Amino acid sequence: MQLAQRSDLDGYLIAPDPGAVRLTRAVIGTDHTGAEVETRVVEERPLTIFLNAQEIVTAMTIGDYPDYLALGFLRNQGMLRDGEDITGIDYDEELETIVVRTARATDYEDKMRRKTRTSGCAVGTVFGDMMEGLEGVALPRAELRTSWLYALSARINRTPSLYLEAGAIHGTVLCQGDRPLVYMEDVGRHNAVDKIAGWMLSEGAQASDKILYTTGRLTSEMVIKTAMMGIPVLASRSGFTAWGVEIARQVGLTLIGRLRGQRFVCLSGEERLIRDADPQAIAEEPKRSGRKGAA
Repeated sequence: MQLAQRSDLDGYLIAPDPGAVRLTRAVIGTDHTGAEVETRVVEERPLTIFLNAQEIVTAMTIGDYPDYLALGFLRNQGMLRDGEDITGIDYDEELETIVVRTARATDYEDKMRRKTRTSGCAVGTVFGDMMEGLEGVALPRAELRTSWLYALSARINRTPSLYLEAGAIHGTVLCQGDRPLVYMEDVGRHNAVDKIAGWMLSEGAQASDKILYTTGRLTSEMVIKTAMMGIPVLASRSGFTAWGVEIARQVGLTLIGRLRGQRFVCLSGEERLIRDADPQAIAEEPKRSGRKGAA
């Protein structure tokens, strides 16, 4: 793997670590000619999340940032309240479990009986009514400059990542203006966004001036999680689902998809857009470039 240039990582609070030994494994196989090849593949391991004494879910994950994943998952499921007094987080790597402890006694047995499998990779899951918690959500009327979108897309796509090292993974990036701040990856895009939510909860990070960028599809689950986090803008280089667009319009979320080179499509929240960049001045992305690093 080509070593990351320092400029590629400047400004990130958390960036991917594609060289981390525990996250990928070398596997020997053969190519289309029958020649032996070695390739790196992403690790996938279970993590069982407990809230106090109650087992909530077992997630398949690459295994980094288990504390952020657990906190973010519970927060996005509505199982942790705003201002929750979290008294401890205990992670046991050998048992592949993490326990989040709160001062408040919790019991979500009834909520967990209502389980919805979402369209997320690695089978995302939402407990209870998927729309629960969105009533009363009022997203801030923050501005979104098109120059930021172009800058973020170019910067994120050249950042060294597990995707560029091994593929088979999704990324989610918390951004402010034209600056990417926290870049999380996982086998499911829902896990990656939960890690972002967990980091924000841990750091007390403001959501009203943030943009969430994802490499995956703009599905109902991604829209709901973004709105629940209080982030007013969700962007992706990928496409939309109809229900994702419907919910985004319902909650007033700006939804930007098919963001590649000089092109993008906005299907919700156009009123936030400030078109301060000339698309003709933005280099087109080669059709087969995918998410590749800079030359």
